[in-house]
Amino acid sequence: MSSTETTPKLLRALAGETFERPPVWFMRQAGRWLPEYHELRARAGDFVSLAMNPEMAAEVTLQPMRRCPFDAAIVFADILLIPMALGQDLWFEAGEGPRLGPLPSIEALRDAVEGSTAKLANIGETLSRVRAELEPERALIGFAGAPWTVATYMLEGRGSQREAARTYAYQHPEALDALLGVLVDATARYLVMQARAGAQALKLFESWAENLAEDVFERIVVGPHTRIVEQVRAAGVDAPFIGFPRGAGALVENYAAEVPVQAVALDTQASAAMGRRIQAGGKTIQGALDNLLLRAGGPALDARVDALLAQWADGPYIFNLGHGVMPDTPIEHIVRVVERVTGKPAKAMAAA
Repeated sequence: MSSTETTPKLLRALAGETFERPPVWFMRQAGRWLPEYHELRARAGDFVSLAMNPEMAAEVTLQPMRRCPFDAAIVFADILLIPMALGQDLWFEAGEGPRLGPLPSIEALRDAVEGSTAKLANIGETLSRVRAELEPERALIGFAGAPWTVATYMLEGRGSQREAARTYAYQHPEALDALLGVLVDATARYLVMQARAGAQALKLFESWAENLAEDVFERIVVGPHTRIVEQVRAAGVDAPFIGFPRGAGALVENYAAEVPVQAVALDTQASAAMGRRIQAGGKTIQGALDNLLLRAGGPALDARVDALLAQWADGPYIFNLGHGVMPDTPIEHIVRVVERVTGKPAKAMAAA
């Protein structure tokens, strides 16, 4: 086979290629919609233990790849492992999600940056294990939570409406900038490690980019993302980046124009015209199927898949969701969409 044939389709799309059918993968494709995941989760004891166990985390990463003809795997980890590595307590409450302990001082956080990546070496081992088992034509994605999103959890101690964190951004801009600076440095180091361990593409999840004024968005989203990419490049890593400023609305176009990522992931509200403008500006786009529609299924799901494929087919495009797979999404709905995009049969029911 030629090098082009063995180069993962996802990487080719990130380099600007257009295909008769786009590559496909799903955010949160590894996890709670799979019964085999629940078996491993029960054995691990808790979520953090599962994420930090390379053998188990590699297995979770590979499970959906055995089910469906996804073009890429994304490493099973969590966006809040960096705060843990920086010294903030992290745990998960059953049915409620992540909790974090008191925020350490900025001095303590700064002092912890250099050693933080070593504390996450297990994620590197997970990536190496997955890359060794994954077929060469299927890409492996590493990721990190983006600084503002991670900061909101660190400041509030849990997921919420982010109102306290946004208020903090206005009332204490210098303190927030200092925290974001620590997270930029720690995140860049973490992503460099992931790339060296086998990640072929890197994604920044800015899950909470909504409701930000333009000037604030520039300061706490665009600026930190740009600095992370620059630091990763300065370390000699050339893996392509996907940036995901979820909920940013019209400001996504600012992001696409200013941040040196190769692709911009679009959420459910992104218009066809916006996607085409970003493509015309030289960026690949990813998204934006509604994860609730994926869960609901039916003719509306088929119609929306076809519409997304048609509206962005003329430019580089990666088929994905506008947010992650919901845990109660029927397996057959995921199978149906992936088969519709790829034209390849899935093995999903054989694994059930």
